[in-house]
Amino acid sequence: MTSLSENFTFAEHTRTSQRYPEVPKPAEIAALTALCVNVLEPIRAHFHNPARINSGYRSHKANAAVGSSPRSQHRKGEASDIEIDGVSTAERAIWVRANLALDRAVLANHKKGKSNSGWVHVAYSAAVRRGGSTGINVVTTMTIGANGKPSYTAGIHA
Repeated sequence: MTSLSENFTFAEHTRTSQRYPEVPKPAEIAALTALCVNVLEPIRAHFHNPARINSGYRSHKANAAVGSSPRSQHRKGEASDIEIDGVSTAERAIWVRANLALDRAVLANHKKGKSNSGWVHVAYSAAVRRGGSTGINVVTTMTIGANGKPSYTAGIHA
């Protein structure tokens, strides 16, 4: 099993429920490694619990099959959707917003009153110049509307 960092593997970032193979190129593997080292390892260390990767790198076809944007950072190996057993989704998103320098943090598909609903999307690019005190460029909450399409609002709304 190839490691990307101390606690995260290549396999967990490339598995998919889609029928398309997930074969990242060297630049995408380097991006996955930077994401693990700079974002996922600090999350795991803070919460003292393994982070489960629901979605990591996505090939073009797999990305299209899940209805994601062609510009998704998942395509570049720069994003992961995570869950941590025993830690509410909102608590994860709030901690990430307050403590990590990354491109994007999204509290995704969280339902108020259901502490473990949804997931946290984190995105990190080593090429992005960090700004502000935490370096986060975009923090949003994503909900799924009645039409099945995502809607984004600024900030974390838990």
